[in-house]
Amino acid sequence: MNDLKLRFVSLGGIVGVTKNMYLYELYDGDKLQDILIVDCGMGFPDAHEFGVDLIIPDISYLEDKKDKIRAILLTHGHEDHIGALPFHYEKLGSPPIYASKLTKLFVTNKFKEFNQRVLIHEIKFRKWYDLGRFQAKFIHMTHSIPDPTHILIKSPVGTVYHGPDFKFDLTPPYADPPDFYEITKAGEDGILCLLSDALGAEREGLTLSESIVGQTFEDEMRKTKGKFFMTTFSSNISRIRQCVEAAIKFNRKVVFLGRSMKQNTDAAKDLAYLIVPYSLLGKEEELKRLPPNKVCIVAAGSQGQYDSALSKIARKQHPHVKITQGDKVVFSSDPIPGNENEVYSLIEELSLQGADVIYTDIQDQLHASGHGNQEDLKLLARFTKPKYFIPIGGTIRHQRQYQRLMTDMGYRKETIFLLNEGETVWLSKTRAVRGEAVETKNIYVDAYGVGDVGSTVLRDRKELSNEGMVVSVILIDKMGQLVTRPRFFSRGFVFEKNEDALFDDATRVIEKELKPRRDLVIEMTAFKRSILRILEDYFFEKRGRRPLVLVDVIQL
Repeated sequence: MNDLKLRFVSLGGIVGVTKNMYLYELYDGDKLQDILIVDCGMGFPDAHEFGVDLIIPDISYLEDKKDKIRAILLTHGHEDHIGALPFHYEKLGSPPIYASKLTKLFVTNKFKEFNQRVLIHEIKFRKWYDLGRFQAKFIHMTHSIPDPTHILIKSPVGTVYHGPDFKFDLTPPYADPPDFYEITKAGEDGILCLLSDALGAEREGLTLSESIVGQTFEDEMRKTKGKFFMTTFSSNISRIRQCVEAAIKFNRKVVFLGRSMKQNTDAAKDLAYLIVPYSLLGKEEELKRLPPNKVCIVAAGSQGQYDSALSKIARKQHPHVKITQGDKVVFSSDPIPGNENEVYSLIEELSLQGADVIYTDIQDQLHASGHGNQEDLKLLARFTKPKYFIPIGGTIRHQRQYQRLMTDMGYRKETIFLLNEGETVWLSKTRAVRGEAVETKNIYVDAYGVGDVGSTVLRDRKELSNEGMVVSVILIDKMGQLVTRPRFFSRGFVFEKNEDALFDDATRVIEKELKPRRDLVIEMTAFKRSILRILEDYFFEKRGRRPLVLVDVIQL
């Protein structure tokens, strides 16, 4: 094996923040030898992806390479790093999974939701794992969730440091600080390439410790006369635990709302990562009977998700909870880029109902980011001393700012690869170059299945939401002439009182365009397309809008 090369491929997580999934491929010449997968997460739809519940990576590139996949390595338990596993695991050939303790439990529970079983190897820190011609070692790190890791990936070509979602928290509330010994030792032994979290590259200084938030919860709870609500990511167990400890101090019953919140807190309680006295653990059915000043509700929905517990409360659709004067809602998370509108709309709705809503725009120390600021990122680079860099986990602007940080530290711009989804980098012992991109796309998941929603469906849904819909049923004879007046049905397009006149005119337009035919067989597809074009043009001319037009032609 004289021509060994390592190829890095991103199937997600490069420019979209979420949906993290990365491949490391070892080649001997042109022959693929081994593949390691790091993370398999889901993404969240934006406001224009109508009816989409979540987004998962496209793994079609791997379908004919399943026999080369040696393992899936998981860095931590956030949904954007583990959420797509149940959808893809069997399609990937059910390779062994390696994860830390809490991550393992989160993934196991997620597979149970899908009635699937999975074997996960619980990792030990500072231990090398042999995975084909790769070796992997997990390094203890700090983030906004317990048991996060960085991973050293050793290959015959060189060693890669995979460093997603982290901050250097020297005083984490319920865990050890980062393993600086292993990080610096990796740098001394030699790092070929550093893949670093870049989401905090725009923020100066060091990231605040997670422990600062606990005091904020106490201060806000002390001033609250009604129900106290806290919302954050359901996997943010450290944040949830600090809120629970404040509730215990003020003798408030703790109630968890939302499916994901209940599942994750149950898992954390099983591992003693979250301790709630039985006497202070409430059920949502009890909430109407409890005094408001004796209630602490920890609810899912911090990103404004439509079907979340907090959104249902804001829409007055939750069966057991209503907002009343004196209640306080604390948002202990920042919006994921792209979710800002949904979050602020939720804040507006809660405020209109009388809640005192506290969020990071108006008060500090409600949220400590789990992502390192500029100094955290520079420290990791100094500790590991890599030859090359690939920023991950941020948008294009975060990548560019990360590049500026590294060039300010003296690294050449050519050593820092700014990638888009599907783009690749070839690494050898002496150089790194861009490779040919892998074709990839978003895979949409809705209530009816995986991948059933494509660009055409999304376009139609967008038109429906913006322009409305018109359905026309047309009966014609064998000569292509109208048998009776077309029937029109519309939703969201025109006010009912104006419908009749508009559709009478539409009928006359259709009649004018139809000409008697001598042939007894009409090519129905072309005929429908012609009527569709006529109606689209007519409605735009009359109303300045383009509704979604559906034409059903019946030939008698």
